[in-house]
Amino acid sequence: MSTSSFRWLESKPFGQQILILALIFDPIGFIGGYLLAPSLGIEPIMGAVYGLVAASIPMSMWIMRYSQQQA
Repeated sequence: MSTSSFRWLESKPFGQQILILALIFDPIGFIGGYLLAPSLGIEPIMGAVYGLVAASIPMSMWIMRYSQQQA
């Protein structure tokens, strides 16, 4: 993420930050998991679920970072 994008995201209220991150990472995780699943030998829908779980990791890290800044 570039510095200007990072600053722009930090300027938003926390609820909006989480929503923006979800709108970015969830579709990427879903589509990536769906498309990669057959090459890994699992059903595409399960790959999509795994992709959504993986997409939640950056949001969890963002929440942990925010909570450490507020402490």
